[in-house]
Amino acid sequence: KLDEGWWAYKDVVQESFVPVPSFWGLVNSAWNLCTIGKRQSPIDIETSHLIFDPYLTPLRLNTAGRKMGGTMYNTGKHVSLRPDKAHLVNISGGPLGYSYRLEEVRLHFGSEDSQGSEHLLNGQGFPGEVQLIHYNQDLYANFSEATKSPHGIAVVSIFIKLSENSNAFLNRMLNRDTITRINYKHDAFLLMGLNIADLYPDTTRYITYEGSITIPPCYETSTWILINKPIYVTQMQMHSLRLLSQNEPYKIFMSMSDNTRPTQPLLQRCIRTNINFSKQGRDCPNNRALRPQYRGNTEDRGGRLRI
Repeated sequence: KLDEGWWAYKDVVQESFVPVPSFWGLVNSAWNLCTIGKRQSPIDIETSHLIFDPYLTPLRLNTAGRKMGGTMYNTGKHVSLRPDKAHLVNISGGPLGYSYRLEEVRLHFGSEDSQGSEHLLNGQGFPGEVQLIHYNQDLYANFSEATKSPHGIAVVSIFIKLSENSNAFLNRMLNRDTITRINYKHDAFLLMGLNIADLYPDTTRYITYEGSITIPPCYETSTWILINKPIYVTQMQMHSLRLLSQNEPYKIFMSMSDNTRPTQPLLQRCIRTNINFSKQGRDCPNNRALRPQYRGNTEDRGGRLRI
């Protein structure tokens, strides 16, 4: 059986071949969805194709009023925060018909400020993207079972932008004392007293579609929920992320940045939203795409993404 980690985002400087995204579905028959799948992620969200759905309710986050602990890892591909199993963090509501338990917080980021997010907005990238990966705890016993099963995974995605001040949750992960503990692959560092609610921007608006996990084997079991407001990190924190190595300390330094899968075809899927763009104040019919004038990757005065 091939090692599940035997894949890469970009060409690796070493003797043996390691497949980049265009080869994922070709080198292992168990990963063939990466090539032939019809509901793959990430995607380029063209705002002219959004469909307003008035029945999309706000997401519900349940932490039982407790803070959580977790271990932050350098996996060689991502900065990954895995919650302590004793602390339950669940989401429900919105487009979800079940309760989903938080399994991992994963960071994607770029080598330049114009790229680093997996999803694009009208063809434009962001410096980074936070993905909160959850599994369906109502139907499945664990993440491994859920990831290959219908309605198994829910991913809340939040774009990262640069600012003079950083998000309180990300600040705990990316301050110099913490981020330097995971410079190399397999490094890990324990964090305590985290409030996951701090990671969520102040909005109930989002965009949602049915897609896949964005690493092999690319199972098409994910409901994606993209929050309609970014969170912020400082330029120094972004620089610290780019100094993380995807290798062990005795190997050549290769920055973990640009750890993103290219966008995939939307095909016949629809992208729904609870953002009502209708200037008349009337709900748009569900079967008609909205065509307002958008500007991607900009903000209005309230700090919301103007999409």
